[in-house]
Formats: sequence, C-alpha cells, structure tokens
Amino acid sequence: MLLASAALLLGAAISLSTSQAQTAAPALTQASASANRAHIEEVLKGLNRGHSIGQVAISPDGKRLAWIEDTEIRVAPRDDLSQSERVTAAAKPEQHCRENQITWSPDAQSLVFFSDCAKPGQSDLYLARQGSPARRLTELKGYVEAPSFSPDGKVIAFLFVEGATRPSGSLAAMKPPSGVIGEDGIEVQRVAIVQADAPQSALIFATPANLHVYEFDWSPDSKSLAYIAADPPGENNWWVAKLYTQTLNEAPKAILAPAEIPGPLHGLQIAVPRWSPDGKQIAFIGGLMSDQGVTGGDVWIIPSVGGQPVNLTPQRPSSPAWIEWDGNRGLYVSELDGSNSRLIRLLLQSDPTGSNISVNSQSSIFSIPANIGDGRMEMSLSSTAVHSDFVFRVSSFDTPPEIYIAETIQPANIHSADRAPYFQLSHFNDGVKPAWGNAVSLIWKSGKFKVQGWLMLPKDYDPSKKYPLIVEVHGGPAAAAVARWNTGPLSAAAFSALGYFVLMPNPRGSFGQGEEFTQANRKDFGYGDLRDILAGVDAVEAAYPVDPSRVGITGWSYGGFMAMFAVTQSQRFKAAVAGAGISNWQSYYGENSIDQWMTPYFGAPVYDDPAIYAKSSAINFIKNVTTPTLVLVGDRDGECPAPQSYEFWHALRARHVPTQLVVYPNEGHGISDPAHRQDLMVRAAEWFARYLPPAP
Repeated sequence: MLLASAALLLGAAISLSTSQAQTAAPALTQASASANRAHIEEVLKGLNRGHSIGQVAISPDGKRLAWIEDTEIRVAPRDDLSQSERVTAAAKPEQHCRENQITWSPDAQSLVFFSDCAKPGQSDLYLARQGSPARRLTELKGYVEAPSFSPDGKVIAFLFVEGATRPSGSLAAMKPPSGVIGEDGIEVQRVAIVQADAPQSALIFATPANLHVYEFDWSPDSKSLAYIAADPPGENNWWVAKLYTQTLNEAPKAILAPAEIPGPLHGLQIAVPRWSPDGKQIAFIGGLMSDQGVTGGDVWIIPSVGGQPVNLTPQRPSSPAWIEWDGNRGLYVSELDGSNSRLIRLLLQSDPTGSNISVNSQSSIFSIPANIGDGRMEMSLSSTAVHSDFVFRVSSFDTPPEIYIAETIQPANIHSADRAPYFQLSHFNDGVKPAWGNAVSLIWKSGKFKVQGWLMLPKDYDPSKKYPLIVEVHGGPAAAAVARWNTGPLSAAAFSALGYFVLMPNPRGSFGQGEEFTQANRKDFGYGDLRDILAGVDAVEAAYPVDPSRVGITGWSYGGFMAMFAVTQSQRFKAAVAGAGISNWQSYYGENSIDQWMTPYFGAPVYDDPAIYAKSSAINFIKNVTTPTLVLVGDRDGECPAPQSYEFWHALRARHVPTQLVVYPNEGHGISDPAHRQDLMVRAAEWFARYLPPAP
C-alpha cells in the first residue's frame, strides 16, 4: 500500500516541489532552462562511445576465444580475433536474439549459451559444436542463468526459476503486492540439469524445492554439487545462506552455517564455493557483504564432509572476490587491492595429518588500476584447463573495454622483465577516447585510516579556473568505486563532461582494504564514513581549484542514504541528488524485501535495539537541512522502497526546503528502462546546474 501511494502521488510530488524549488533557486527563464536541458542531453549523447564487451571465455585447451560483443556471440582463434565468426541460434543471419552466458565444454569442442531465438523473451539452453549449427537443449518457461558443464562433459547444470515473473534477486522490480504476503507466489531458484548429448532431453531438478540456490560448483567426479542456498524467499535470505553439498539424487547436507558457528565468520556471508580437484576441500569467500553478487572478504576453506572452516587470509589488507583452484595445493585469487585489481596465487601447505591448512607463500600474477572480469561474477576470470592463461575484459576511466590475457606460465626463454604479465588481445575500441576529463587516484588520512578515492577532473580542465565539485558516493556500503568506463545511474563521467570535479570516495565500509576496513562502519552508518568523505573534500580543495561554495553530493542506494544523511549533518553541500536512498532506518526495516542484511551491520533487529537504527536515520535530523535536494526512486524497489524517498521529500517540503521527488514506474532498485535512465541523469544534471553552476 505504501508503494502504491508513492506512485500515485508522483504527479503531486513533482508539481508542488517544483514551485517551492523555484522560489529559492537562481531564476531561470524558460528559454535558458530549455537551452540548458538541450546542452545536457547533447553531452549525454556523446558519452556512449565504442563497442561493449559482455562475457569472455577462453577454451579449456587455450586455442579459441569466445566473447559477446555488443549483442552477438563471437568465436575466434585466440591469437587472431579478427577471424571471428558469429555463433547463434538464429535461423537467419539477419535475425537478432538475446544471447548470453557462454561456457565451453571440457573437451573444448562445444560452446553452450542461452538464447531466446525460439521464443522471444524466454531464454533456452543451446549447444553449438564446432562446425555444426546450434542445437536447442531445453524448452523452458522461467528465468535461467549460470550454465556449467560437469567435469566429465556429460551434463550441463544451470540455475532455473520455473515460471518466474521477474529475474532472480533483489535488484529487479518486485512483483506488485497481492495475496498472502511472504507466502503466495514465492519463486525459488534451483539447480537444473540436462544431458549434453541429447537434444531437448528431460530437465531434472538437482536441488530441492525448499532451497533457493545462489551459486554452485561441481565436484571433480561429476557426482555431486556444492552450493550456497537458503530457505525462500531468495531475495531476502542470502545473508543467512548456508553451504551445502549434495550427491545427485540424494538429500543435501549443510556443512556450514555461518549464523551457527563462533569466530570471525559468525553471522557473515559466504559466496563463490569452489571444490578442490581431489574432492577433499571446498574454498569460498567469507566476509561482510551488503549485496548478493558484490563479493568481498577473506578466502576460507572447509573439508567437503564438513568441519571447522579455516581463514587463509586473516588481516589481509585487500578484498578477495573470486577464487579458482590450481591443483590441490594452490588457489588463484582475484582481489581488489586499493585502487588496483589484482590476481595472485596462494600456495597452501598442511601439517602431517593433512588437517591444518595454511598459506605457505603467495605470488602476484598481475595488478591493474582498472576494472577486470570475464562477465560471470564479481572479478571472475576465464582460464584454460591447466591455468596457463587467464582471459578477462579490462576497462578504466581512460580506456574503453578490451579483452586481455595473462600468462601464468611463460616460455623458458622469456624472462618476466622482458614481457608484461598481461597484454591486450582485442582492439575493438581503438581510437575511442573518453568524452570526459582525466581521473586520478587520491589517498587521504581520516582518523586511523588511509582512505582511497578517485577524482575525475572536468573536461577541458583549466587550472586557472574555479570549478564546482560533486561527491558521488557508491552503493553497498560493501562495494567500491573502481576505475571503469562510463557506467551507473548517476554517472561521474557525465558530470565531468558537464564541467565538474567528481570525487568518488571509498570510505570505511568499502572493499579494497581488507575486512577490518569493510567492517569499520558497523553500528556507525553515516558517521565515520561521512568523516572520511569530508576529509576527502578537504584534500581535493587543498590540491585543486574547487569553489567551496559549489560543492554537491549524490549517490544511489547506500550512496542515496549518504546523500540524505550528509545534508542533515553538514552545511558543506549546496545541492544534493539522492537516488534510491534510505531516510528512516526504523521504518525501512519493516518496508524492504531484504531485512536480513541489516542485523550484521546494526548488531540486532530494530525491534531489539531501535536506538542504533534511530541514530543513523536522516529523518531524525531533518530540521538541520537547508540543502536543495532532488530525490529519485523506482516505484517497485525492494531494496530501498519508494516510501523512504517519499518520507524524506515530504519532510523537506514541510520544512520549505527546495526539493523534488521523481518516482519511476515499473522500476526496481536498478533502473532498467533506457528512457528512465536518460531522464534520471538529465534531471540530476539540471538540478546541479541550477544550484552549482559549472564554470563558464
């Protein structure tokens, strides 16, 4: 009912708040406002440059590469991507389908992918063998993702929500509420399997109907699965998920429940289960994670029959996100290390009994000041069967996405000093230059922490001029601002192109500096992290020509909360844009679809300790606000429901603070409609242009 009310009041919200905003804002004639909007729209059009690269996968034998370029699956010899061919389920060359999620067979002869060529809007599993047309393996109705061959190549498993009405997870728009809430229409994601050698063979559910599965991995003998799962509803219970093993056609066994064990993993989250080649151990990432799929923590290991988990990376000053076994005594780890994405190899050792495992040594494969990944999971990489090569896409603020390769085993006649540890394979975006300013990595001191962040300079930066500054706070809070090509609902690149400095801080609570740093904002939302951000503003103002009277703040999700909270605590910001924010942690607890994430951060449910929630609620300090604030949200957002934005806007309006609320219909936490994304960015740019006009 609250969500419906927010949507119905959209028209009133815009019209009422606009009239108030205009009384306090610099006067704009209709002509100047139209010219300003036209300029913003023209700048935004110029941001979308170059080819996009989706997933990338190297064949197990290392001879071929598959990737998704724009909307097509391409396959080519590894050493000559110009010789690529399209792989598709389309009946005709001109037919374009939604095709994604590629994976190679263990023998490197087949490629599996999802396509909706047969039924537009509904993906099915296809297998393309070298030299033969793609074969359709399934006839499905529901949501699918993450195909994976069994190690023997006979079976393909994937995640499947039968009869799904929406994508799995909490980012997509929630179903309109009806019926018995929390009981009717629950959609459960399970592991389904099909035979690889038979077209449209019968689908079998490998996991039970009472467990929602998030991630899985095959045992080396192809007879069992390891998976992260929880009781439904899936979007809420990932934060209390357990690690299971299950022999096919038998009952699952929970071998790890973080909520039930003592020690540093108690009550935290687990992800990326990976079975060792000998079948004796399962490695995983464990830590404080605020969103499913945004992974960071420590590398842990547990016997596959169950037992005490062991932390292999305690006090590590970085955030591992993805792992892959290298034999039974090695682990490749992809991690965020400050401003760099890094791949390392951990060499393990055990005592004579084989029971106590620890890290004997580590070596670095590469470190890149950029965003990396193969498109499957957070910072995941695609490797050959023997891990001699890792393939991944790379992008940064300065360079559009391209495919790179890292060789872990170099020829004997090549010394490491003679050859870079990674090099570029593709040249799809040669000549594409950013339409925004340069970016630099900054480090500043805040209390006992050194805080890292990115500063994007205004386009055509002139150090003799004074510029406004926008602080863009990332979501999460367990996430990080990393160097990547233009992305996001509130784009730093767009603000830079429009003539702003943009500071993207990684305050306490972020990934990149280890678990102590990530957990440093527990029971302290809005305080220590805001001090870190304000210290970053000080550092930028001391080093660059920033006009201190033209500083603004924006963010989405947790960044939206920080924008709301910051204007109640500081007069530093002269304009704010709060996207999908949280204004009242007490009411939020009962409104959202993911309340399980809050207990690890606040220490207790709101009903047991309301004071800790009240302490960080912007609404309790609303009388301090004078900052003009634009509020944006999707009407079916389950993570940060629209009533939170409505409550903040309503309070500002009652206090006669310039404000405006925009609710986007049929949108969830992630704004998906391109027209809505464009409108959102235009409105944000117009808001800042009114209150923080860029340099002429």
